Amino acid sequence: MASHGDYEDEANIHPPHHGMSVTEYLTTRITTLKPPMTKAPNPIRLIRMLNRHQWTFFGVAFFAWTWDAFDFFTVSLTVDDLAETFDKTNTDITWGITLVLMFRSVGSIIFGIAADRYGRKWPFVVNNILFIILELGTGFCQTYGQFLACRALFGIAMGGLYGNAAATALEDLPDEARGLMSGILQQGYAFGYLLATAFARGLVNSTSHGWRPLFWFGAGPPVLFIIWRLMLPETNTYEMHQEMRRMNGGVGKTFIQEGKVALKRHWMLLTYLVLLMAGFNFMSHGSQDLYPTMLKNQFNFNANQVTITQVVANLGAMSGGAVVGFCSQIFGRRLSIIVMCIIGGALLYPYTFVSDESIIAAAFFEQFCVQGAWGVIPVHLMELSPGAFRTFVVGTSYQLGNLVSSASSTIEATIGERFPLAPKGTTKRYNYGIVICIFMGCVYAYVIVLTLIGPEHLNRSMDVAHDADAVEAAGAATVSKAAHGHGGHDASASEDGDAEKGTASHLS
Repeated sequence: MASHGDYEDEANIHPPHHGMSVTEYLTTRITTLKPPMTKAPNPIRLIRMLNRHQWTFFGVAFFAWTWDAFDFFTVSLTVDDLAETFDKTNTDITWGITLVLMFRSVGSIIFGIAADRYGRKWPFVVNNILFIILELGTGFCQTYGQFLACRALFGIAMGGLYGNAAATALEDLPDEARGLMSGILQQGYAFGYLLATAFARGLVNSTSHGWRPLFWFGAGPPVLFIIWRLMLPETNTYEMHQEMRRMNGGVGKTFIQEGKVALKRHWMLLTYLVLLMAGFNFMSHGSQDLYPTMLKNQFNFNANQVTITQVVANLGAMSGGAVVGFCSQIFGRRLSIIVMCIIGGALLYPYTFVSDESIIAAAFFEQFCVQGAWGVIPVHLMELSPGAFRTFVVGTSYQLGNLVSSASSTIEATIGERFPLAPKGTTKRYNYGIVICIFMGCVYAYVIVLTLIGPEHLNRSMDVAHDADAVEAAGAATVSKAAHGHGGHDASASEDGDAEKGTASHLS
């Protein structure tokens, strides 16, 4: 095996904190927040850098992630209707949300390892087949037990998609475009919520089937995503990794070697990412899952008012993700997250205590901050993750964070019942706003601390030529040969003339 010193680009394959002592690392956490002030590129130019190959992969990942979110929020938007059908309380129904969040980590482990070992394509297809089956199944549930079982299984399927979508969308992109595109990708979550809100208004209780048509409808679009993905090959970055593994004497053997290196080198980083993602998932679910219930139950909003508020909030979320994702390329990932958390904390009072329609403005800006911070996450996780296990680490850290935060809506609903309000007819009412406000204040503080002490690897190159773990596992000579020998990398991806200049071709 060639030594690290033999590698021609060693200086560029390690993160900035590589080789630091614990004391040195901790003393640099504040100074490293200083914005790099990278020259702000024209976002239109960044978008135009993507060629047809890159847009196609980004598109299928974005829309699949959007529909993943749509399917998740179908329960959040129908809590009252589900409770009536199954003769349960709202708190009982929120266990359908909690179980999805709990079981997503199982799916991320299974499908993440499969995607890193066998490719992004077929795990993606299987995920979407399961979405179809389980959304249809939920729509036909007749008992509360059947409902919980379907949502638990849905969580496994849902958990496998995020890491795969992030890798599919981002790993072949030009380095300088990743911040902006990461923000856009993450807002598939908000876009899915927006679509779920709109379709819930049109499909729920508009027929004799009540809430069920929303779930039946949710099973349709994944068919299109399956067809779309079947027409595409593997990503160039994955193909380069496979080439390196073949040249090292076997794909399976090298994959195991890379796994040993990743665990030895990065176990502390993996633990940190899970803790960070727990905070982020508490932040999104704590601010969103019970919010429609608060608007209806506490503030007596009608269906149209709830729909308008949720749509405006998600427009704010989509704006925030794209804007802050782009800005993180200029100001850094960690600083961008911290600033959004501070502003989001300042907006909590109007977000949860304004009881008339002016709350719509607070909802827009609060979700701008929540999803603005989230817009940094896909590229931040990709930059920190070991190259050979990018799908597994991104997906599993995200979903284990979901597991930790899985009871957020149930916690809020349960505590909210300790703050009763005057009933409206026979409907019991609760002060959910105060619970959401205090809960989110604690979450913001937690995320700020975790982000402050955490690492950052801004603008990391993601190809195999800049993967330190691959160098250690397979040797510098093999990695260099695989990188240089993958001659089709740029040619196959560049079909749009000048767009070829935007490919992620930084092999020496």
